Amino acid sequence: MTATPDEQLGFAPDEDTPIPYMARTREYYAAIGYTTPYRWAHHVDAPFQPLKKPLNQSRVAIITTAAPFDPAKGDQGPGAKYNGGAKFYSVYDGDSSKTHDLRISHIAYDRVHTSADDSGTWFPLPQLQRLGRERRVGEIAPRFFGAPTNRSHRVTIETDAPEILARCRADKVDAAVLVPNCPVCHQTVSLVARHLEANGIATVVMGCAKDIVEHAAVPRFLFSDFPLGNSAGKPHDPPSQAFTFELALRVLEQAPGPQTTVQSPLRWSADTSWKRDYNNVAMLSAEELARRRREFDAQKEIARGLRESAA
Repeated sequence: MTATPDEQLGFAPDEDTPIPYMARTREYYAAIGYTTPYRWAHHVDAPFQPLKKPLNQSRVAIITTAAPFDPAKGDQGPGAKYNGGAKFYSVYDGDSSKTHDLRISHIAYDRVHTSADDSGTWFPLPQLQRLGRERRVGEIAPRFFGAPTNRSHRVTIETDAPEILARCRADKVDAAVLVPNCPVCHQTVSLVARHLEANGIATVVMGCAKDIVEHAAVPRFLFSDFPLGNSAGKPHDPPSQAFTFELALRVLEQAPGPQTTVQSPLRWSADTSWKRDYNNVAMLSAEELARRRREFDAQKEIARGLRESAA
């Protein structure tokens, strides 16, 4: 076969760029009948807190958008359909010295190209524990924190971020690693990172939705060009997970100033066609869009009931 001009020049395919999640999400919800575009959080600058002491003397916490598994809340297993009943609506914490079963069935990760059967791809506590033993970090904070995925900027900024800050301060946290999963998760942790940083705690976001995080403007961002749900590395690939977490720590240590983005050199696969699929209305039939609208409305009702019972 004759090589194309791009191939002759060594160029990558045009589609091999980060997925435009904000545009895709707007188009998707418009296609299923929600005509008011969602306004993504946007800043043109970011706060910045350098590490106050070397990382091997610092206390580090993880902030996650994953949810503790609860067998009473329906299917949360690998490959489970979107499960609004598994959502949480207030900040929670867990003991960092223990093993935890956290799941992501309640959020919109990429269900086509990843199966969510390895929590190491979204909850890197084992990597932090390993580096604590190796003295790469000074201490592991006694608790990790769960940040609710919330479309409301105001709730995140005025309620959840201050609550996470208060718990971080109580635990004398020096630095935090924030790990989102779905598009809105990336916005949520970006707003939390900004709040922590403005109040003296250094942060790094590990994520897969580059446009959303950079639109919100965070101090430090490690971008992995992987399907959503894999911010902490590839599934069942411990070297990938170890490399990704170590790279995040290097960004935490070495970022010269705010809005520093570093892209991981790891690639999901040689085939980049996976980037076409996520919420791409061009790939969905009218029947499929109608089915998704019905399913979305049903999940909204479940979520409304949970919010009311939690209030």
